[in-house]
Amino acid sequence: MAAFVVDRKSEVTVDATVNQWGNSLAVRLGKAVATVAGAAEGSPIRVSARPGQIVIDVGPRVPSLEEMLASYKPEKHGGEAMAFKPVGREVL
Repeated sequence: MAAFVVDRKSEVTVDATVNQWGNSLAVRLGKAVATVAGAAEGSPIRVSARPGQIVIDVGPRVPSLEEMLASYKPEKHGGEAMAFKPVGREVL
């Protein structure tokens, strides 16, 4: 498999071969391709097919709980969900 690197940060073009893997077909992604695409083992991907073309898009990475909590800003996300006076028996 030969690779032609255009720019390590923006594009990598690789010639690859489709191989048999069990009852399916597979293409191996080299480290350079995975790095530029932002893919790692376990990354969610979307595979689309059109006549003569297969497109693999790396899905959005799901942030960890720690990352979500670190991004919490009370001034933006805090406060009352319903900022109006109670209208019934919901008073605690």
